[in-house]
Amino acid sequence: MTSGPFVPPDEIRAGFSRAMSDMYRQEVPQYGALMQLVGAVNSDVLKADADLAARLARAGELERLSDERHGAIRLGTAAELFDIGRIFAVMGMHPVGYYDLAVAGIPVHSTAFRPIDEAALSKNPFRVFTSLLRLDLIEDGALRAKATAILARRRIFTPKALELASLHEAQGGLTPAQAEHFIAQALETFRWHSEATVDAATYAELAAEHRLIADIVCFKGPHINHLTPRTLDIDAVQAGMPAHGIAPKAVIEGPPQRRCPILLRQTSFKALEEDILFPEADGHVPGRHTARFGEIEQRGAALTPKGRALYDALLADARKSGSLDAAGTGASSYMARLARHFSTFPDDWRTMRSEGLAFFRYSPTEKGLAAARAGQTGKDIESLLSAGHAVCDPIVYEDFLPVSAAGIFQSNLGTDAQSDAAASGSKALFEKALGRPVLDEMELYRRMEMQSLQSTLGVLGARTAA
Repeated sequence: MTSGPFVPPDEIRAGFSRAMSDMYRQEVPQYGALMQLVGAVNSDVLKADADLAARLARAGELERLSDERHGAIRLGTAAELFDIGRIFAVMGMHPVGYYDLAVAGIPVHSTAFRPIDEAALSKNPFRVFTSLLRLDLIEDGALRAKATAILARRRIFTPKALELASLHEAQGGLTPAQAEHFIAQALETFRWHSEATVDAATYAELAAEHRLIADIVCFKGPHINHLTPRTLDIDAVQAGMPAHGIAPKAVIEGPPQRRCPILLRQTSFKALEEDILFPEADGHVPGRHTARFGEIEQRGAALTPKGRALYDALLADARKSGSLDAAGTGASSYMARLARHFSTFPDDWRTMRSEGLAFFRYSPTEKGLAAARAGQTGKDIESLLSAGHAVCDPIVYEDFLPVSAAGIFQSNLGTDAQSDAAASGSKALFEKALGRPVLDEMELYRRMEMQSLQSTLGVLGARTAA
């Protein structure tokens, strides 16, 4: 994997994401069909939009377009969250953002473990949306105690995986042989196990409280519940899924279709109903469980706090004026209503930049570099942009949206219904379990923008920003 003494974390992450993809395609064959559809749509979009292809090339996005962008797991205990943070640290993945999914009646709170600098993202953008069960939201005290006891007995990591994580911490990295062994051992945490760890009656009791609780508590480990490729046209993928024998969820989560995409749009195929076995006193009895699915995402520009406030307000207004029922009835009217509400959000890059709604990455052009050598460049970024001496491209949003994540979860629990329950998250408790603070995604985007601006101004001999 490398000629040096230690394998770079980016290489370990890339190796792990490939292994995860191979495993999931074997476990969920329909996911392979989804990947083929996404690849075909992306190819068509790039052929039809040369400007988009050029922008993706400048940002180093073309090379990583076919890579899975994220997966998701659900953990049961604070100890599991702490140790998964150690596992992901070996891969150069850090906790970014806090997400309270209780706002939609989902008893978890979450973060995203991901690479955080541009070089690491360009090498491999893989991240894992990681949720922790809120046992405190189980109202029945006896059931809460039962779930706590079940989770206390399980061990989701192999001893070798934890040993290699400790070795990484002690020596500052892993050798090629150690890294290869680590990937194989870490993968076991995410593997599907068709045999439940509880009897059918306990499973039914936990599922009646919330189906997600049963999924988290009743199995050997936090099986990966979905992987997600990136598409350049999520509406085309959504429309094309039925022809490929794939049943999509009723609505695409996130903002409406736009000329200038923002944040994150997500859809998925319905979770598979899978055969499982329950241990009973006289052997095993068969049952069914629904958890695993395939997701697609289309990423747009990262919004500034001002832009995000506008997005959140418009989304809230659209959702208040009508929602979907459990069968997804009213999906088309909801999408039309969403588009109508978002008509007030500027849909061109120039206005979004001038109004401070999105983050941008600046870079010099060949024309600008030639002018700089001749001492003929402007003195500020606006004059450089107008002269064609510099360009700016929107910074890709690398994170998640709590309402959208909840919507994906809901649809794969058998409903597309939307909820506006009051927030009840506890970032402090989550960070205590994690053993460190989560990073602020807004600060990461602000830093990317400022670094690119300072670099561009410096290269072109212009005045540095105040």
